[in-house]
Amino acid sequence: MEKVERILCPTDFSEGSLQALSAAKNIAKKFGAELCLVYVLPIMPVLPTEPKFAFQTAQYESLLYDDAEKRLNNLLEEVRREGLASKAFLGRGDAAAEIVRVSAQHQVDLIVIATFGKSGWRRFAFGSVTEKVVRLALCPVLTIRGVEPEMAAA
Repeated sequence: MEKVERILCPTDFSEGSLQALSAAKNIAKKFGAELCLVYVLPIMPVLPTEPKFAFQTAQYESLLYDDAEKRLNNLLEEVRREGLASKAFLGRGDAAAEIVRVSAQHQVDLIVIATFGKSGWRRFAFGSVTEKVVRLALCPVLTIRGVEPEMAAA
């Protein structure tokens, strides 16, 4: 890696991902790099359209999108207030695949992503977006060990 011009920092708005964002901002400042943020909305399951279901998937998905866009723009403004060039991307689908796609499409030099270091059955049951990104990304990936709120309180 000769130079770092563009950094991608995925977020899910958790405390851990905000810790990774802090690290990404510091790295971007040192290299004079552009900082790109990405949030990935999951695909919503399709529900039957029978009258007994009051839940409207399209409306719920629209609300989730609007909320994610607002939160992502707030983070973007915070990054820009610190004098960093930045962009934000809002994706849909499998989080790891979308992060890797965005990083390749925008020719990212480094991905900075949070991990919680789950092992055993938790890792097996929940999988790891970070682990998949590390395996699939075409650029270097820096993992930042985040502290989950429930772990910090213990």
